[in-house]
Amino acid sequence: MTQLSDVQIAQAAQIKHIDEIAAKLGLRPEQLEHYGKYKAKINPADAFRLPEKQGRLILVTAISPTPAGEGKTTVTIGLADALNRIGKNAVIALREPSLGPVFGIKGGAAGGGYAQVLPMEDINLHFTGDFHAIGAANNLLAALIDNHIHHGNALNIDPKRVVWRRAVDMNDRQLRNIVGGLGKPSDGVMRDDGFDITVASEVMAVFCLAKDLGDLKTRLGNILVAYAKDGSPVYAKDLKAQGAMAALLKDAIKPNLVQTIEGTPAFVHGGPFANIAHGCNSVIATRLAKHLADYAVTEAGFGADLGAEKFCDIKCRLAGLQPDAAVIVATVRALKYNGGVAKEDLGSENLAALEKGLANLLRHIDNMQNVFGLPVVVALNRFSADTQAELDLVAKACQARGAAVSFTEVWGKGGVGGEDLARKVVAAAEQLPKRFAFAYDAAQSIPEKIRTIARRIYGADDVDFSAEALADIAKLEQLGWDKLPVCMAKTQYSFSDNAKLLGAPKGFRITVRGLTVSAGAGFVVVLCGNMMKMPGLPKVPAAERIDVDEHGVISGLF
Repeated sequence: MTQLSDVQIAQAAQIKHIDEIAAKLGLRPEQLEHYGKYKAKINPADAFRLPEKQGRLILVTAISPTPAGEGKTTVTIGLADALNRIGKNAVIALREPSLGPVFGIKGGAAGGGYAQVLPMEDINLHFTGDFHAIGAANNLLAALIDNHIHHGNALNIDPKRVVWRRAVDMNDRQLRNIVGGLGKPSDGVMRDDGFDITVASEVMAVFCLAKDLGDLKTRLGNILVAYAKDGSPVYAKDLKAQGAMAALLKDAIKPNLVQTIEGTPAFVHGGPFANIAHGCNSVIATRLAKHLADYAVTEAGFGADLGAEKFCDIKCRLAGLQPDAAVIVATVRALKYNGGVAKEDLGSENLAALEKGLANLLRHIDNMQNVFGLPVVVALNRFSADTQAELDLVAKACQARGAAVSFTEVWGKGGVGGEDLARKVVAAAEQLPKRFAFAYDAAQSIPEKIRTIARRIYGADDVDFSAEALADIAKLEQLGWDKLPVCMAKTQYSFSDNAKLLGAPKGFRITVRGLTVSAGAGFVVVLCGNMMKMPGLPKVPAAERIDVDEHGVISGLF
């Protein structure tokens, strides 16, 4: 029998009217802002007036990502469906997909198989226009900066020290570095410029950390955009930009309500990258999920060393949230890849490579348990090629570390394939006493915070700071930004800053080449290795496989 693709499964699903999904949360149709039959925005004020359930918060994270795939979003969705199946009221909070990865490598990011959020095509392609609004707000600020310089430059902005870049939600390496203002004097001031992908914009980070529209406007005003010629900082509020930017975002900031294939309510809202930002959906959506459900299931981007660390140390710290349990997603295939097996050979049993690659999973378990104080359940996504010996090896190693293990099959079976996982997550979340902690104290110096993460989370020997990074730190300290949390920007493929060091490497050092401040978002970005904020498309982009027929039916999303 031919296996259906993700998009075919999504198109065959019996999707419910969004009013029916909202009713599960206690919301009436007139309280929704409808975007067709199957998606809607919710006014948070209406939802927060409903009786509070103070739901338990479940964080889904993963091992270091590999080309073999792990299925973190799929497990997040399947777990919520499974929780509902065993009698727990669960709601999902997810990030929105970025068009860059959808057309680049991923080809979609709405789950997979029978554990998807719907309407899958809409969510992957434009959705309710949130990212367009965020990009417009970003570029409005960029236009206001150059317009101010052109019309006399009353703030005495140094054109060579404008730090705000333009944004577009697409992987486009050609735009990383450009020169703007070419042409006649009336065409602006010529200066170096560039584009970031929208999900790397600080507007996205601000959007996802704001608690309401008023807080959003304040944070937008606090964005650092440039330095004056005397070295003093220039903020968006100095350009009187925050009001118009917030006006562009007044609808976008309302969470989007959709559903899973099995009818579980899902808030899909916001989407900062986890290797260059904090990698979590909006604070508003997470709080709504906790408010309206017994269990709020959310995820953080990439592996636990990036997304989960930032979820705990940035999002939870700034929003006053506390997770009750962590789920770490892995596959036998991905663990063997971490153990040195080539992608084309992952279907064959290899216990030696699996045992070597297990070190990656075990370090993530140790971090979540011993650094952040969270009970851990490992969700091992089963593949047909997995042998019993391989499954037993993983289970034994995890259980020896005190982590429960569940072999999940939510891709092929939906919620029923995650019921064992759901029961183990409930048991973990109900553990007492709660021991949640941060990896570092925000009052530490910037170098101390960076070293703490590098040593405690990554397993590095130490950190090397470039001369530029040391100068950046001195400037941040001078301007009073040294007590902010730090957001590490490094490769997602390794605990180190070298993407080729797989598994759980030892004896390495982290190189910090520069630091910037996201003053509106409220954190310092630490640039490690060769991280950049504008990805490029791969040699064979997923866009080549995406198509639409004359009836409007989309194919190629997966």
